Amino acid sequence: MKIFFDTLGCDKNLSDSEHMLRLLYEDGFQFTDDEEDADIAVVNTCCFINDAKKESIDEILRLGKLKENGKLKLLVATGCLSERFRDSFLSLLPEVDCILGVTAWDRISEVIRDALRDGEKHEEFSDKNRLVAPEGRILTGGGYYAYLKIAEGCNKRCTYCVIPGVRGNYRSVPMESLLAEAKTLIDNGVRELILVAQETTLYGSDLYGKKMLPELLYKLSELEGLEWIRILYAYPEEITDELIEAIRDLPKVVHYLDMPVQHASDSVLKRMGRRTTRAELTAVIEKLRKEIPDITLRTTLISGFPGETEEDHEELLQFIRDVRFDRLGVFAYSREEGTPASSMDGQIPARIKEKRRNACMKLQQEIAFHKAETLTGQILTVMIEGYLPDEGVYAGRTYMDAPEVDGMIFIRSFRELMSGDFVRVYVDGTSGYDLTGEVLE
Repeated sequence: MKIFFDTLGCDKNLSDSEHMLRLLYEDGFQFTDDEEDADIAVVNTCCFINDAKKESIDEILRLGKLKENGKLKLLVATGCLSERFRDSFLSLLPEVDCILGVTAWDRISEVIRDALRDGEKHEEFSDKNRLVAPEGRILTGGGYYAYLKIAEGCNKRCTYCVIPGVRGNYRSVPMESLLAEAKTLIDNGVRELILVAQETTLYGSDLYGKKMLPELLYKLSELEGLEWIRILYAYPEEITDELIEAIRDLPKVVHYLDMPVQHASDSVLKRMGRRTTRAELTAVIEKLRKEIPDITLRTTLISGFPGETEEDHEELLQFIRDVRFDRLGVFAYSREEGTPASSMDGQIPARIKEKRRNACMKLQQEIAFHKAETLTGQILTVMIEGYLPDEGVYAGRTYMDAPEVDGMIFIRSFRELMSGDFVRVYVDGTSGYDLTGEVLE
């Protein structure tokens, strides 16, 4: 039987999907990218903000119409939306035949087999604080980079966030399991590992009694065949001198850090339940740039949080001007039921949230375009990701760019290149967020 698999949401969800694909493959299922050709459709859902919930529900309803028309035998939902609304999911979305929680994905094959056999609806949930051991996966991102999920859950309890209630408390994947998975990925052609978790900086604190991300970086750096290691989602208050030294000193660890700060006004940060002040954020950023002068810093911000005044918004804009992040994304605050922030006074109208978001993004665009222009004339190492025949150029990424969220560099080459190759490129121009260049001999 053929399965159409649709992954929504974050890279942590993608990691879960790739493990599910491996389990289904080992049980004899086949896969298709054409939903019209599928017998079964699986939607790995997201619910982080309202837009993500809507996207997940719309996708389920869309695929449900194929089932009504007799083209699908089963429709399966997994992931965060399934977990968050586990008690009402099947009644609200009767199109779905099977539902699995976020820590029950390793049962997907058995659940599908049971539903095919008896024609009944099936639910499978586990303790939210269970840690599912990763054992093999099928890569979906081209095979030259892979996300390595080093921990699950979160203990921070930011007032706007549903993740702790959906994915449970913070729990690290044992280091030996991560190293074994990394070695398997490298043996299968992966050349860049991207470390992800809800918060990577706390890795190991629950298992080993101390933060072990630096030690993990040293161990991963010893693996032959690996070129780049990238760190996402490093909370600023947990960045230690040992971590900064590891990023600075280990050649395979790229000088790039995704560090979500969410805001710069102390009053807003306090209501958000964040653990830093503006002064502390500035100090961390200054230390990173002092120790690692060529580091690329990415962050995310939230505009229109309850109680955010015009003064708070102006302070955030000034922070963006002062810090000049290399990469920056902004979300308009999403009011999520069940979170402390959803019942706070001072909820801000959607049009004002969007207006403030747009102001932040317009300012950041100016900064990002200028930073891109300063790279003209430099020689950079680039990982090739593919060829665009209509334009006659190759697409690639520098160490300054994570997949999907950052820019690209479009390269002319006098010789044929292969995806996964690392080449030296002379940068000769820009196109907005992206660069252009030519391969050097």
